[in-house]
Amino acid sequence: MDPDWLPFHPDPTRPAFVPPEGAVDAHCHVFGPAAQFPYAPERKYTPCDASKEQLFALRDFLGFDRNVIVQATCHGKDNRALVDALKSSGGKARGVVSVGPDVSDEALAEMDAAGVRGVRFNFVKRLVDATPKDVFLGIAERIARLGWHVVVYFEAADLEELIPFLKEIPTTIVVDHMGRPDIAKGVDNPGFRRFVGLMEDVPTLWSKVTCPERLSLEGPPAYADVAPFARHIVDRFTDRVLWGTDWPHPNMKSHMPDDGHLVDVIPHIATDAAKQRALLVDNPMRLYWA
Repeated sequence: MDPDWLPFHPDPTRPAFVPPEGAVDAHCHVFGPAAQFPYAPERKYTPCDASKEQLFALRDFLGFDRNVIVQATCHGKDNRALVDALKSSGGKARGVVSVGPDVSDEALAEMDAAGVRGVRFNFVKRLVDATPKDVFLGIAERIARLGWHVVVYFEAADLEELIPFLKEIPTTIVVDHMGRPDIAKGVDNPGFRRFVGLMEDVPTLWSKVTCPERLSLEGPPAYADVAPFARHIVDRFTDRVLWGTDWPHPNMKSHMPDDGHLVDVIPHIATDAAKQRALLVDNPMRLYWA
């Protein structure tokens, strides 16, 4: 573990908000355990172990029924820890993997059978080395045949340059964390308007309204300055939004969030029962379990 690594919260609060039956934590990770699933040599960070057993225990404690596990960059393109978690979940987890252009059709089929439903393309330079966009498009064309989607992670400053690429992706696209808007500039800032406009232009584009702890300037427990951004997306694109904890919160530097507090943000961004059900049940079930 890196010396400045912040381990996940050891004793989260039980949330006051009770998720609807069938709710899905649609963005979380597993790390290792390193003794069984070593971290990638090319990784940019070394985390604490965060096992499937700990993830599933947190899911139950917070009142959720299912997980979508996203491949962490510390594991690179070795998806064994993620696939192992899917196979151990009793059908209650789906996955989003990282693969290269050399991945075989047989490997993709095996991951599909295990519950993988998407691939992640990461453009955050501090986390991964650059990959040519034509490589990503080649992968997208292959996984589209399986009915998978693409999850894209980028910083707000990079969105304008990425728009032509995003419009070429031949399957559903899910953007992590609303494209990481600059909260200090407010909902009406040009960068966030650009992202909202892209969602309007591209009906296959979804957004995760996640990670207020990464975006907020006000901080915990309410992360109230992020709520208007997420609420705006949920209100306008109710059938194309997802929510997740981001447990175990990799690379947090300012603080380690209490996952119970994160759950209690939900009614401030999905403000009635119908929106909450769409966000937490209907949308993830349609995308990952249909």
